[in-house]
Amino acid sequence: MADHPGGRLTIITGGTRGIGAATALRLAADGHRLVLAYAADDESAEATATAVRETGAACHPVRCDLTTDEGLDALFAVAGEHGPLTGLVNNAGATFHIGPLADTEPDVVRRTIDLNLTAALLCARRAVLAMSTDRGGTGGVIVNVSSGAATLGSPGEYVQYAAAKAGIDAMTLGLGTEVAGQGIRVVGVAPGHIRTRMHADAGEPGRLDRVAPSIPLRRPGEPEEIAEAIAWLMSEAAGYVTGTTLRVAGGR
Repeated sequence: MADHPGGRLTIITGGTRGIGAATALRLAADGHRLVLAYAADDESAEATATAVRETGAACHPVRCDLTTDEGLDALFAVAGEHGPLTGLVNNAGATFHIGPLADTEPDVVRRTIDLNLTAALLCARRAVLAMSTDRGGTGGVIVNVSSGAATLGSPGEYVQYAAAKAGIDAMTLGLGTEVAGQGIRVVGVAPGHIRTRMHADAGEPGRLDRVAPSIPLRRPGEPEEIAEAIAWLMSEAAGYVTGTTLRVAGGR
């Protein structure tokens, strides 16, 4: 991957809260310039952008709906203004609901697939168009944030989310093979139960306490622990890693 005078430029979707915010701060420490996509929480976006800039890194938050063509266009247009894109962290995601599939409204199922799988595929597509050495780019790294749910299935809680994340794992493998000769590595991280607002947003703020006894390490993970894995996968130290997903789930 060619160097650029402005340093590495990385998009993080869902980049202003939870795992995304922790990853933004961690990558800023490694010299990345950042474009942070977020859906609606302006307060968190401002706080995260301020924290990143205080480290000396450039940071550009973009409010956009990644399930629309207009939102994708807006995000990648901002990135294009700040130099060649060299990285994408496909982190945006939500469960929206906790409960059996039969009790989940069809609209919630569609929203879950649209955000967790379709939007990630389309973001990866745009990143390849920008980064592929076959298309004039300088190469780069795509990190797809999957979930331990992809292999556990999440029965009784969010089967549709688990199915979407299983699709993410397939995308990591397939796209990683497809673009390996184009200067792009595609890797994944599969977090377990992480201390973020996702559970409260889905209607069960105490979920982490409920599931903690089932985790071999007997505790939820922290966003910073996932951020460390992402930072390593994006670094030159992981230069021989592609098409695979690293599980960071406390042994589960």
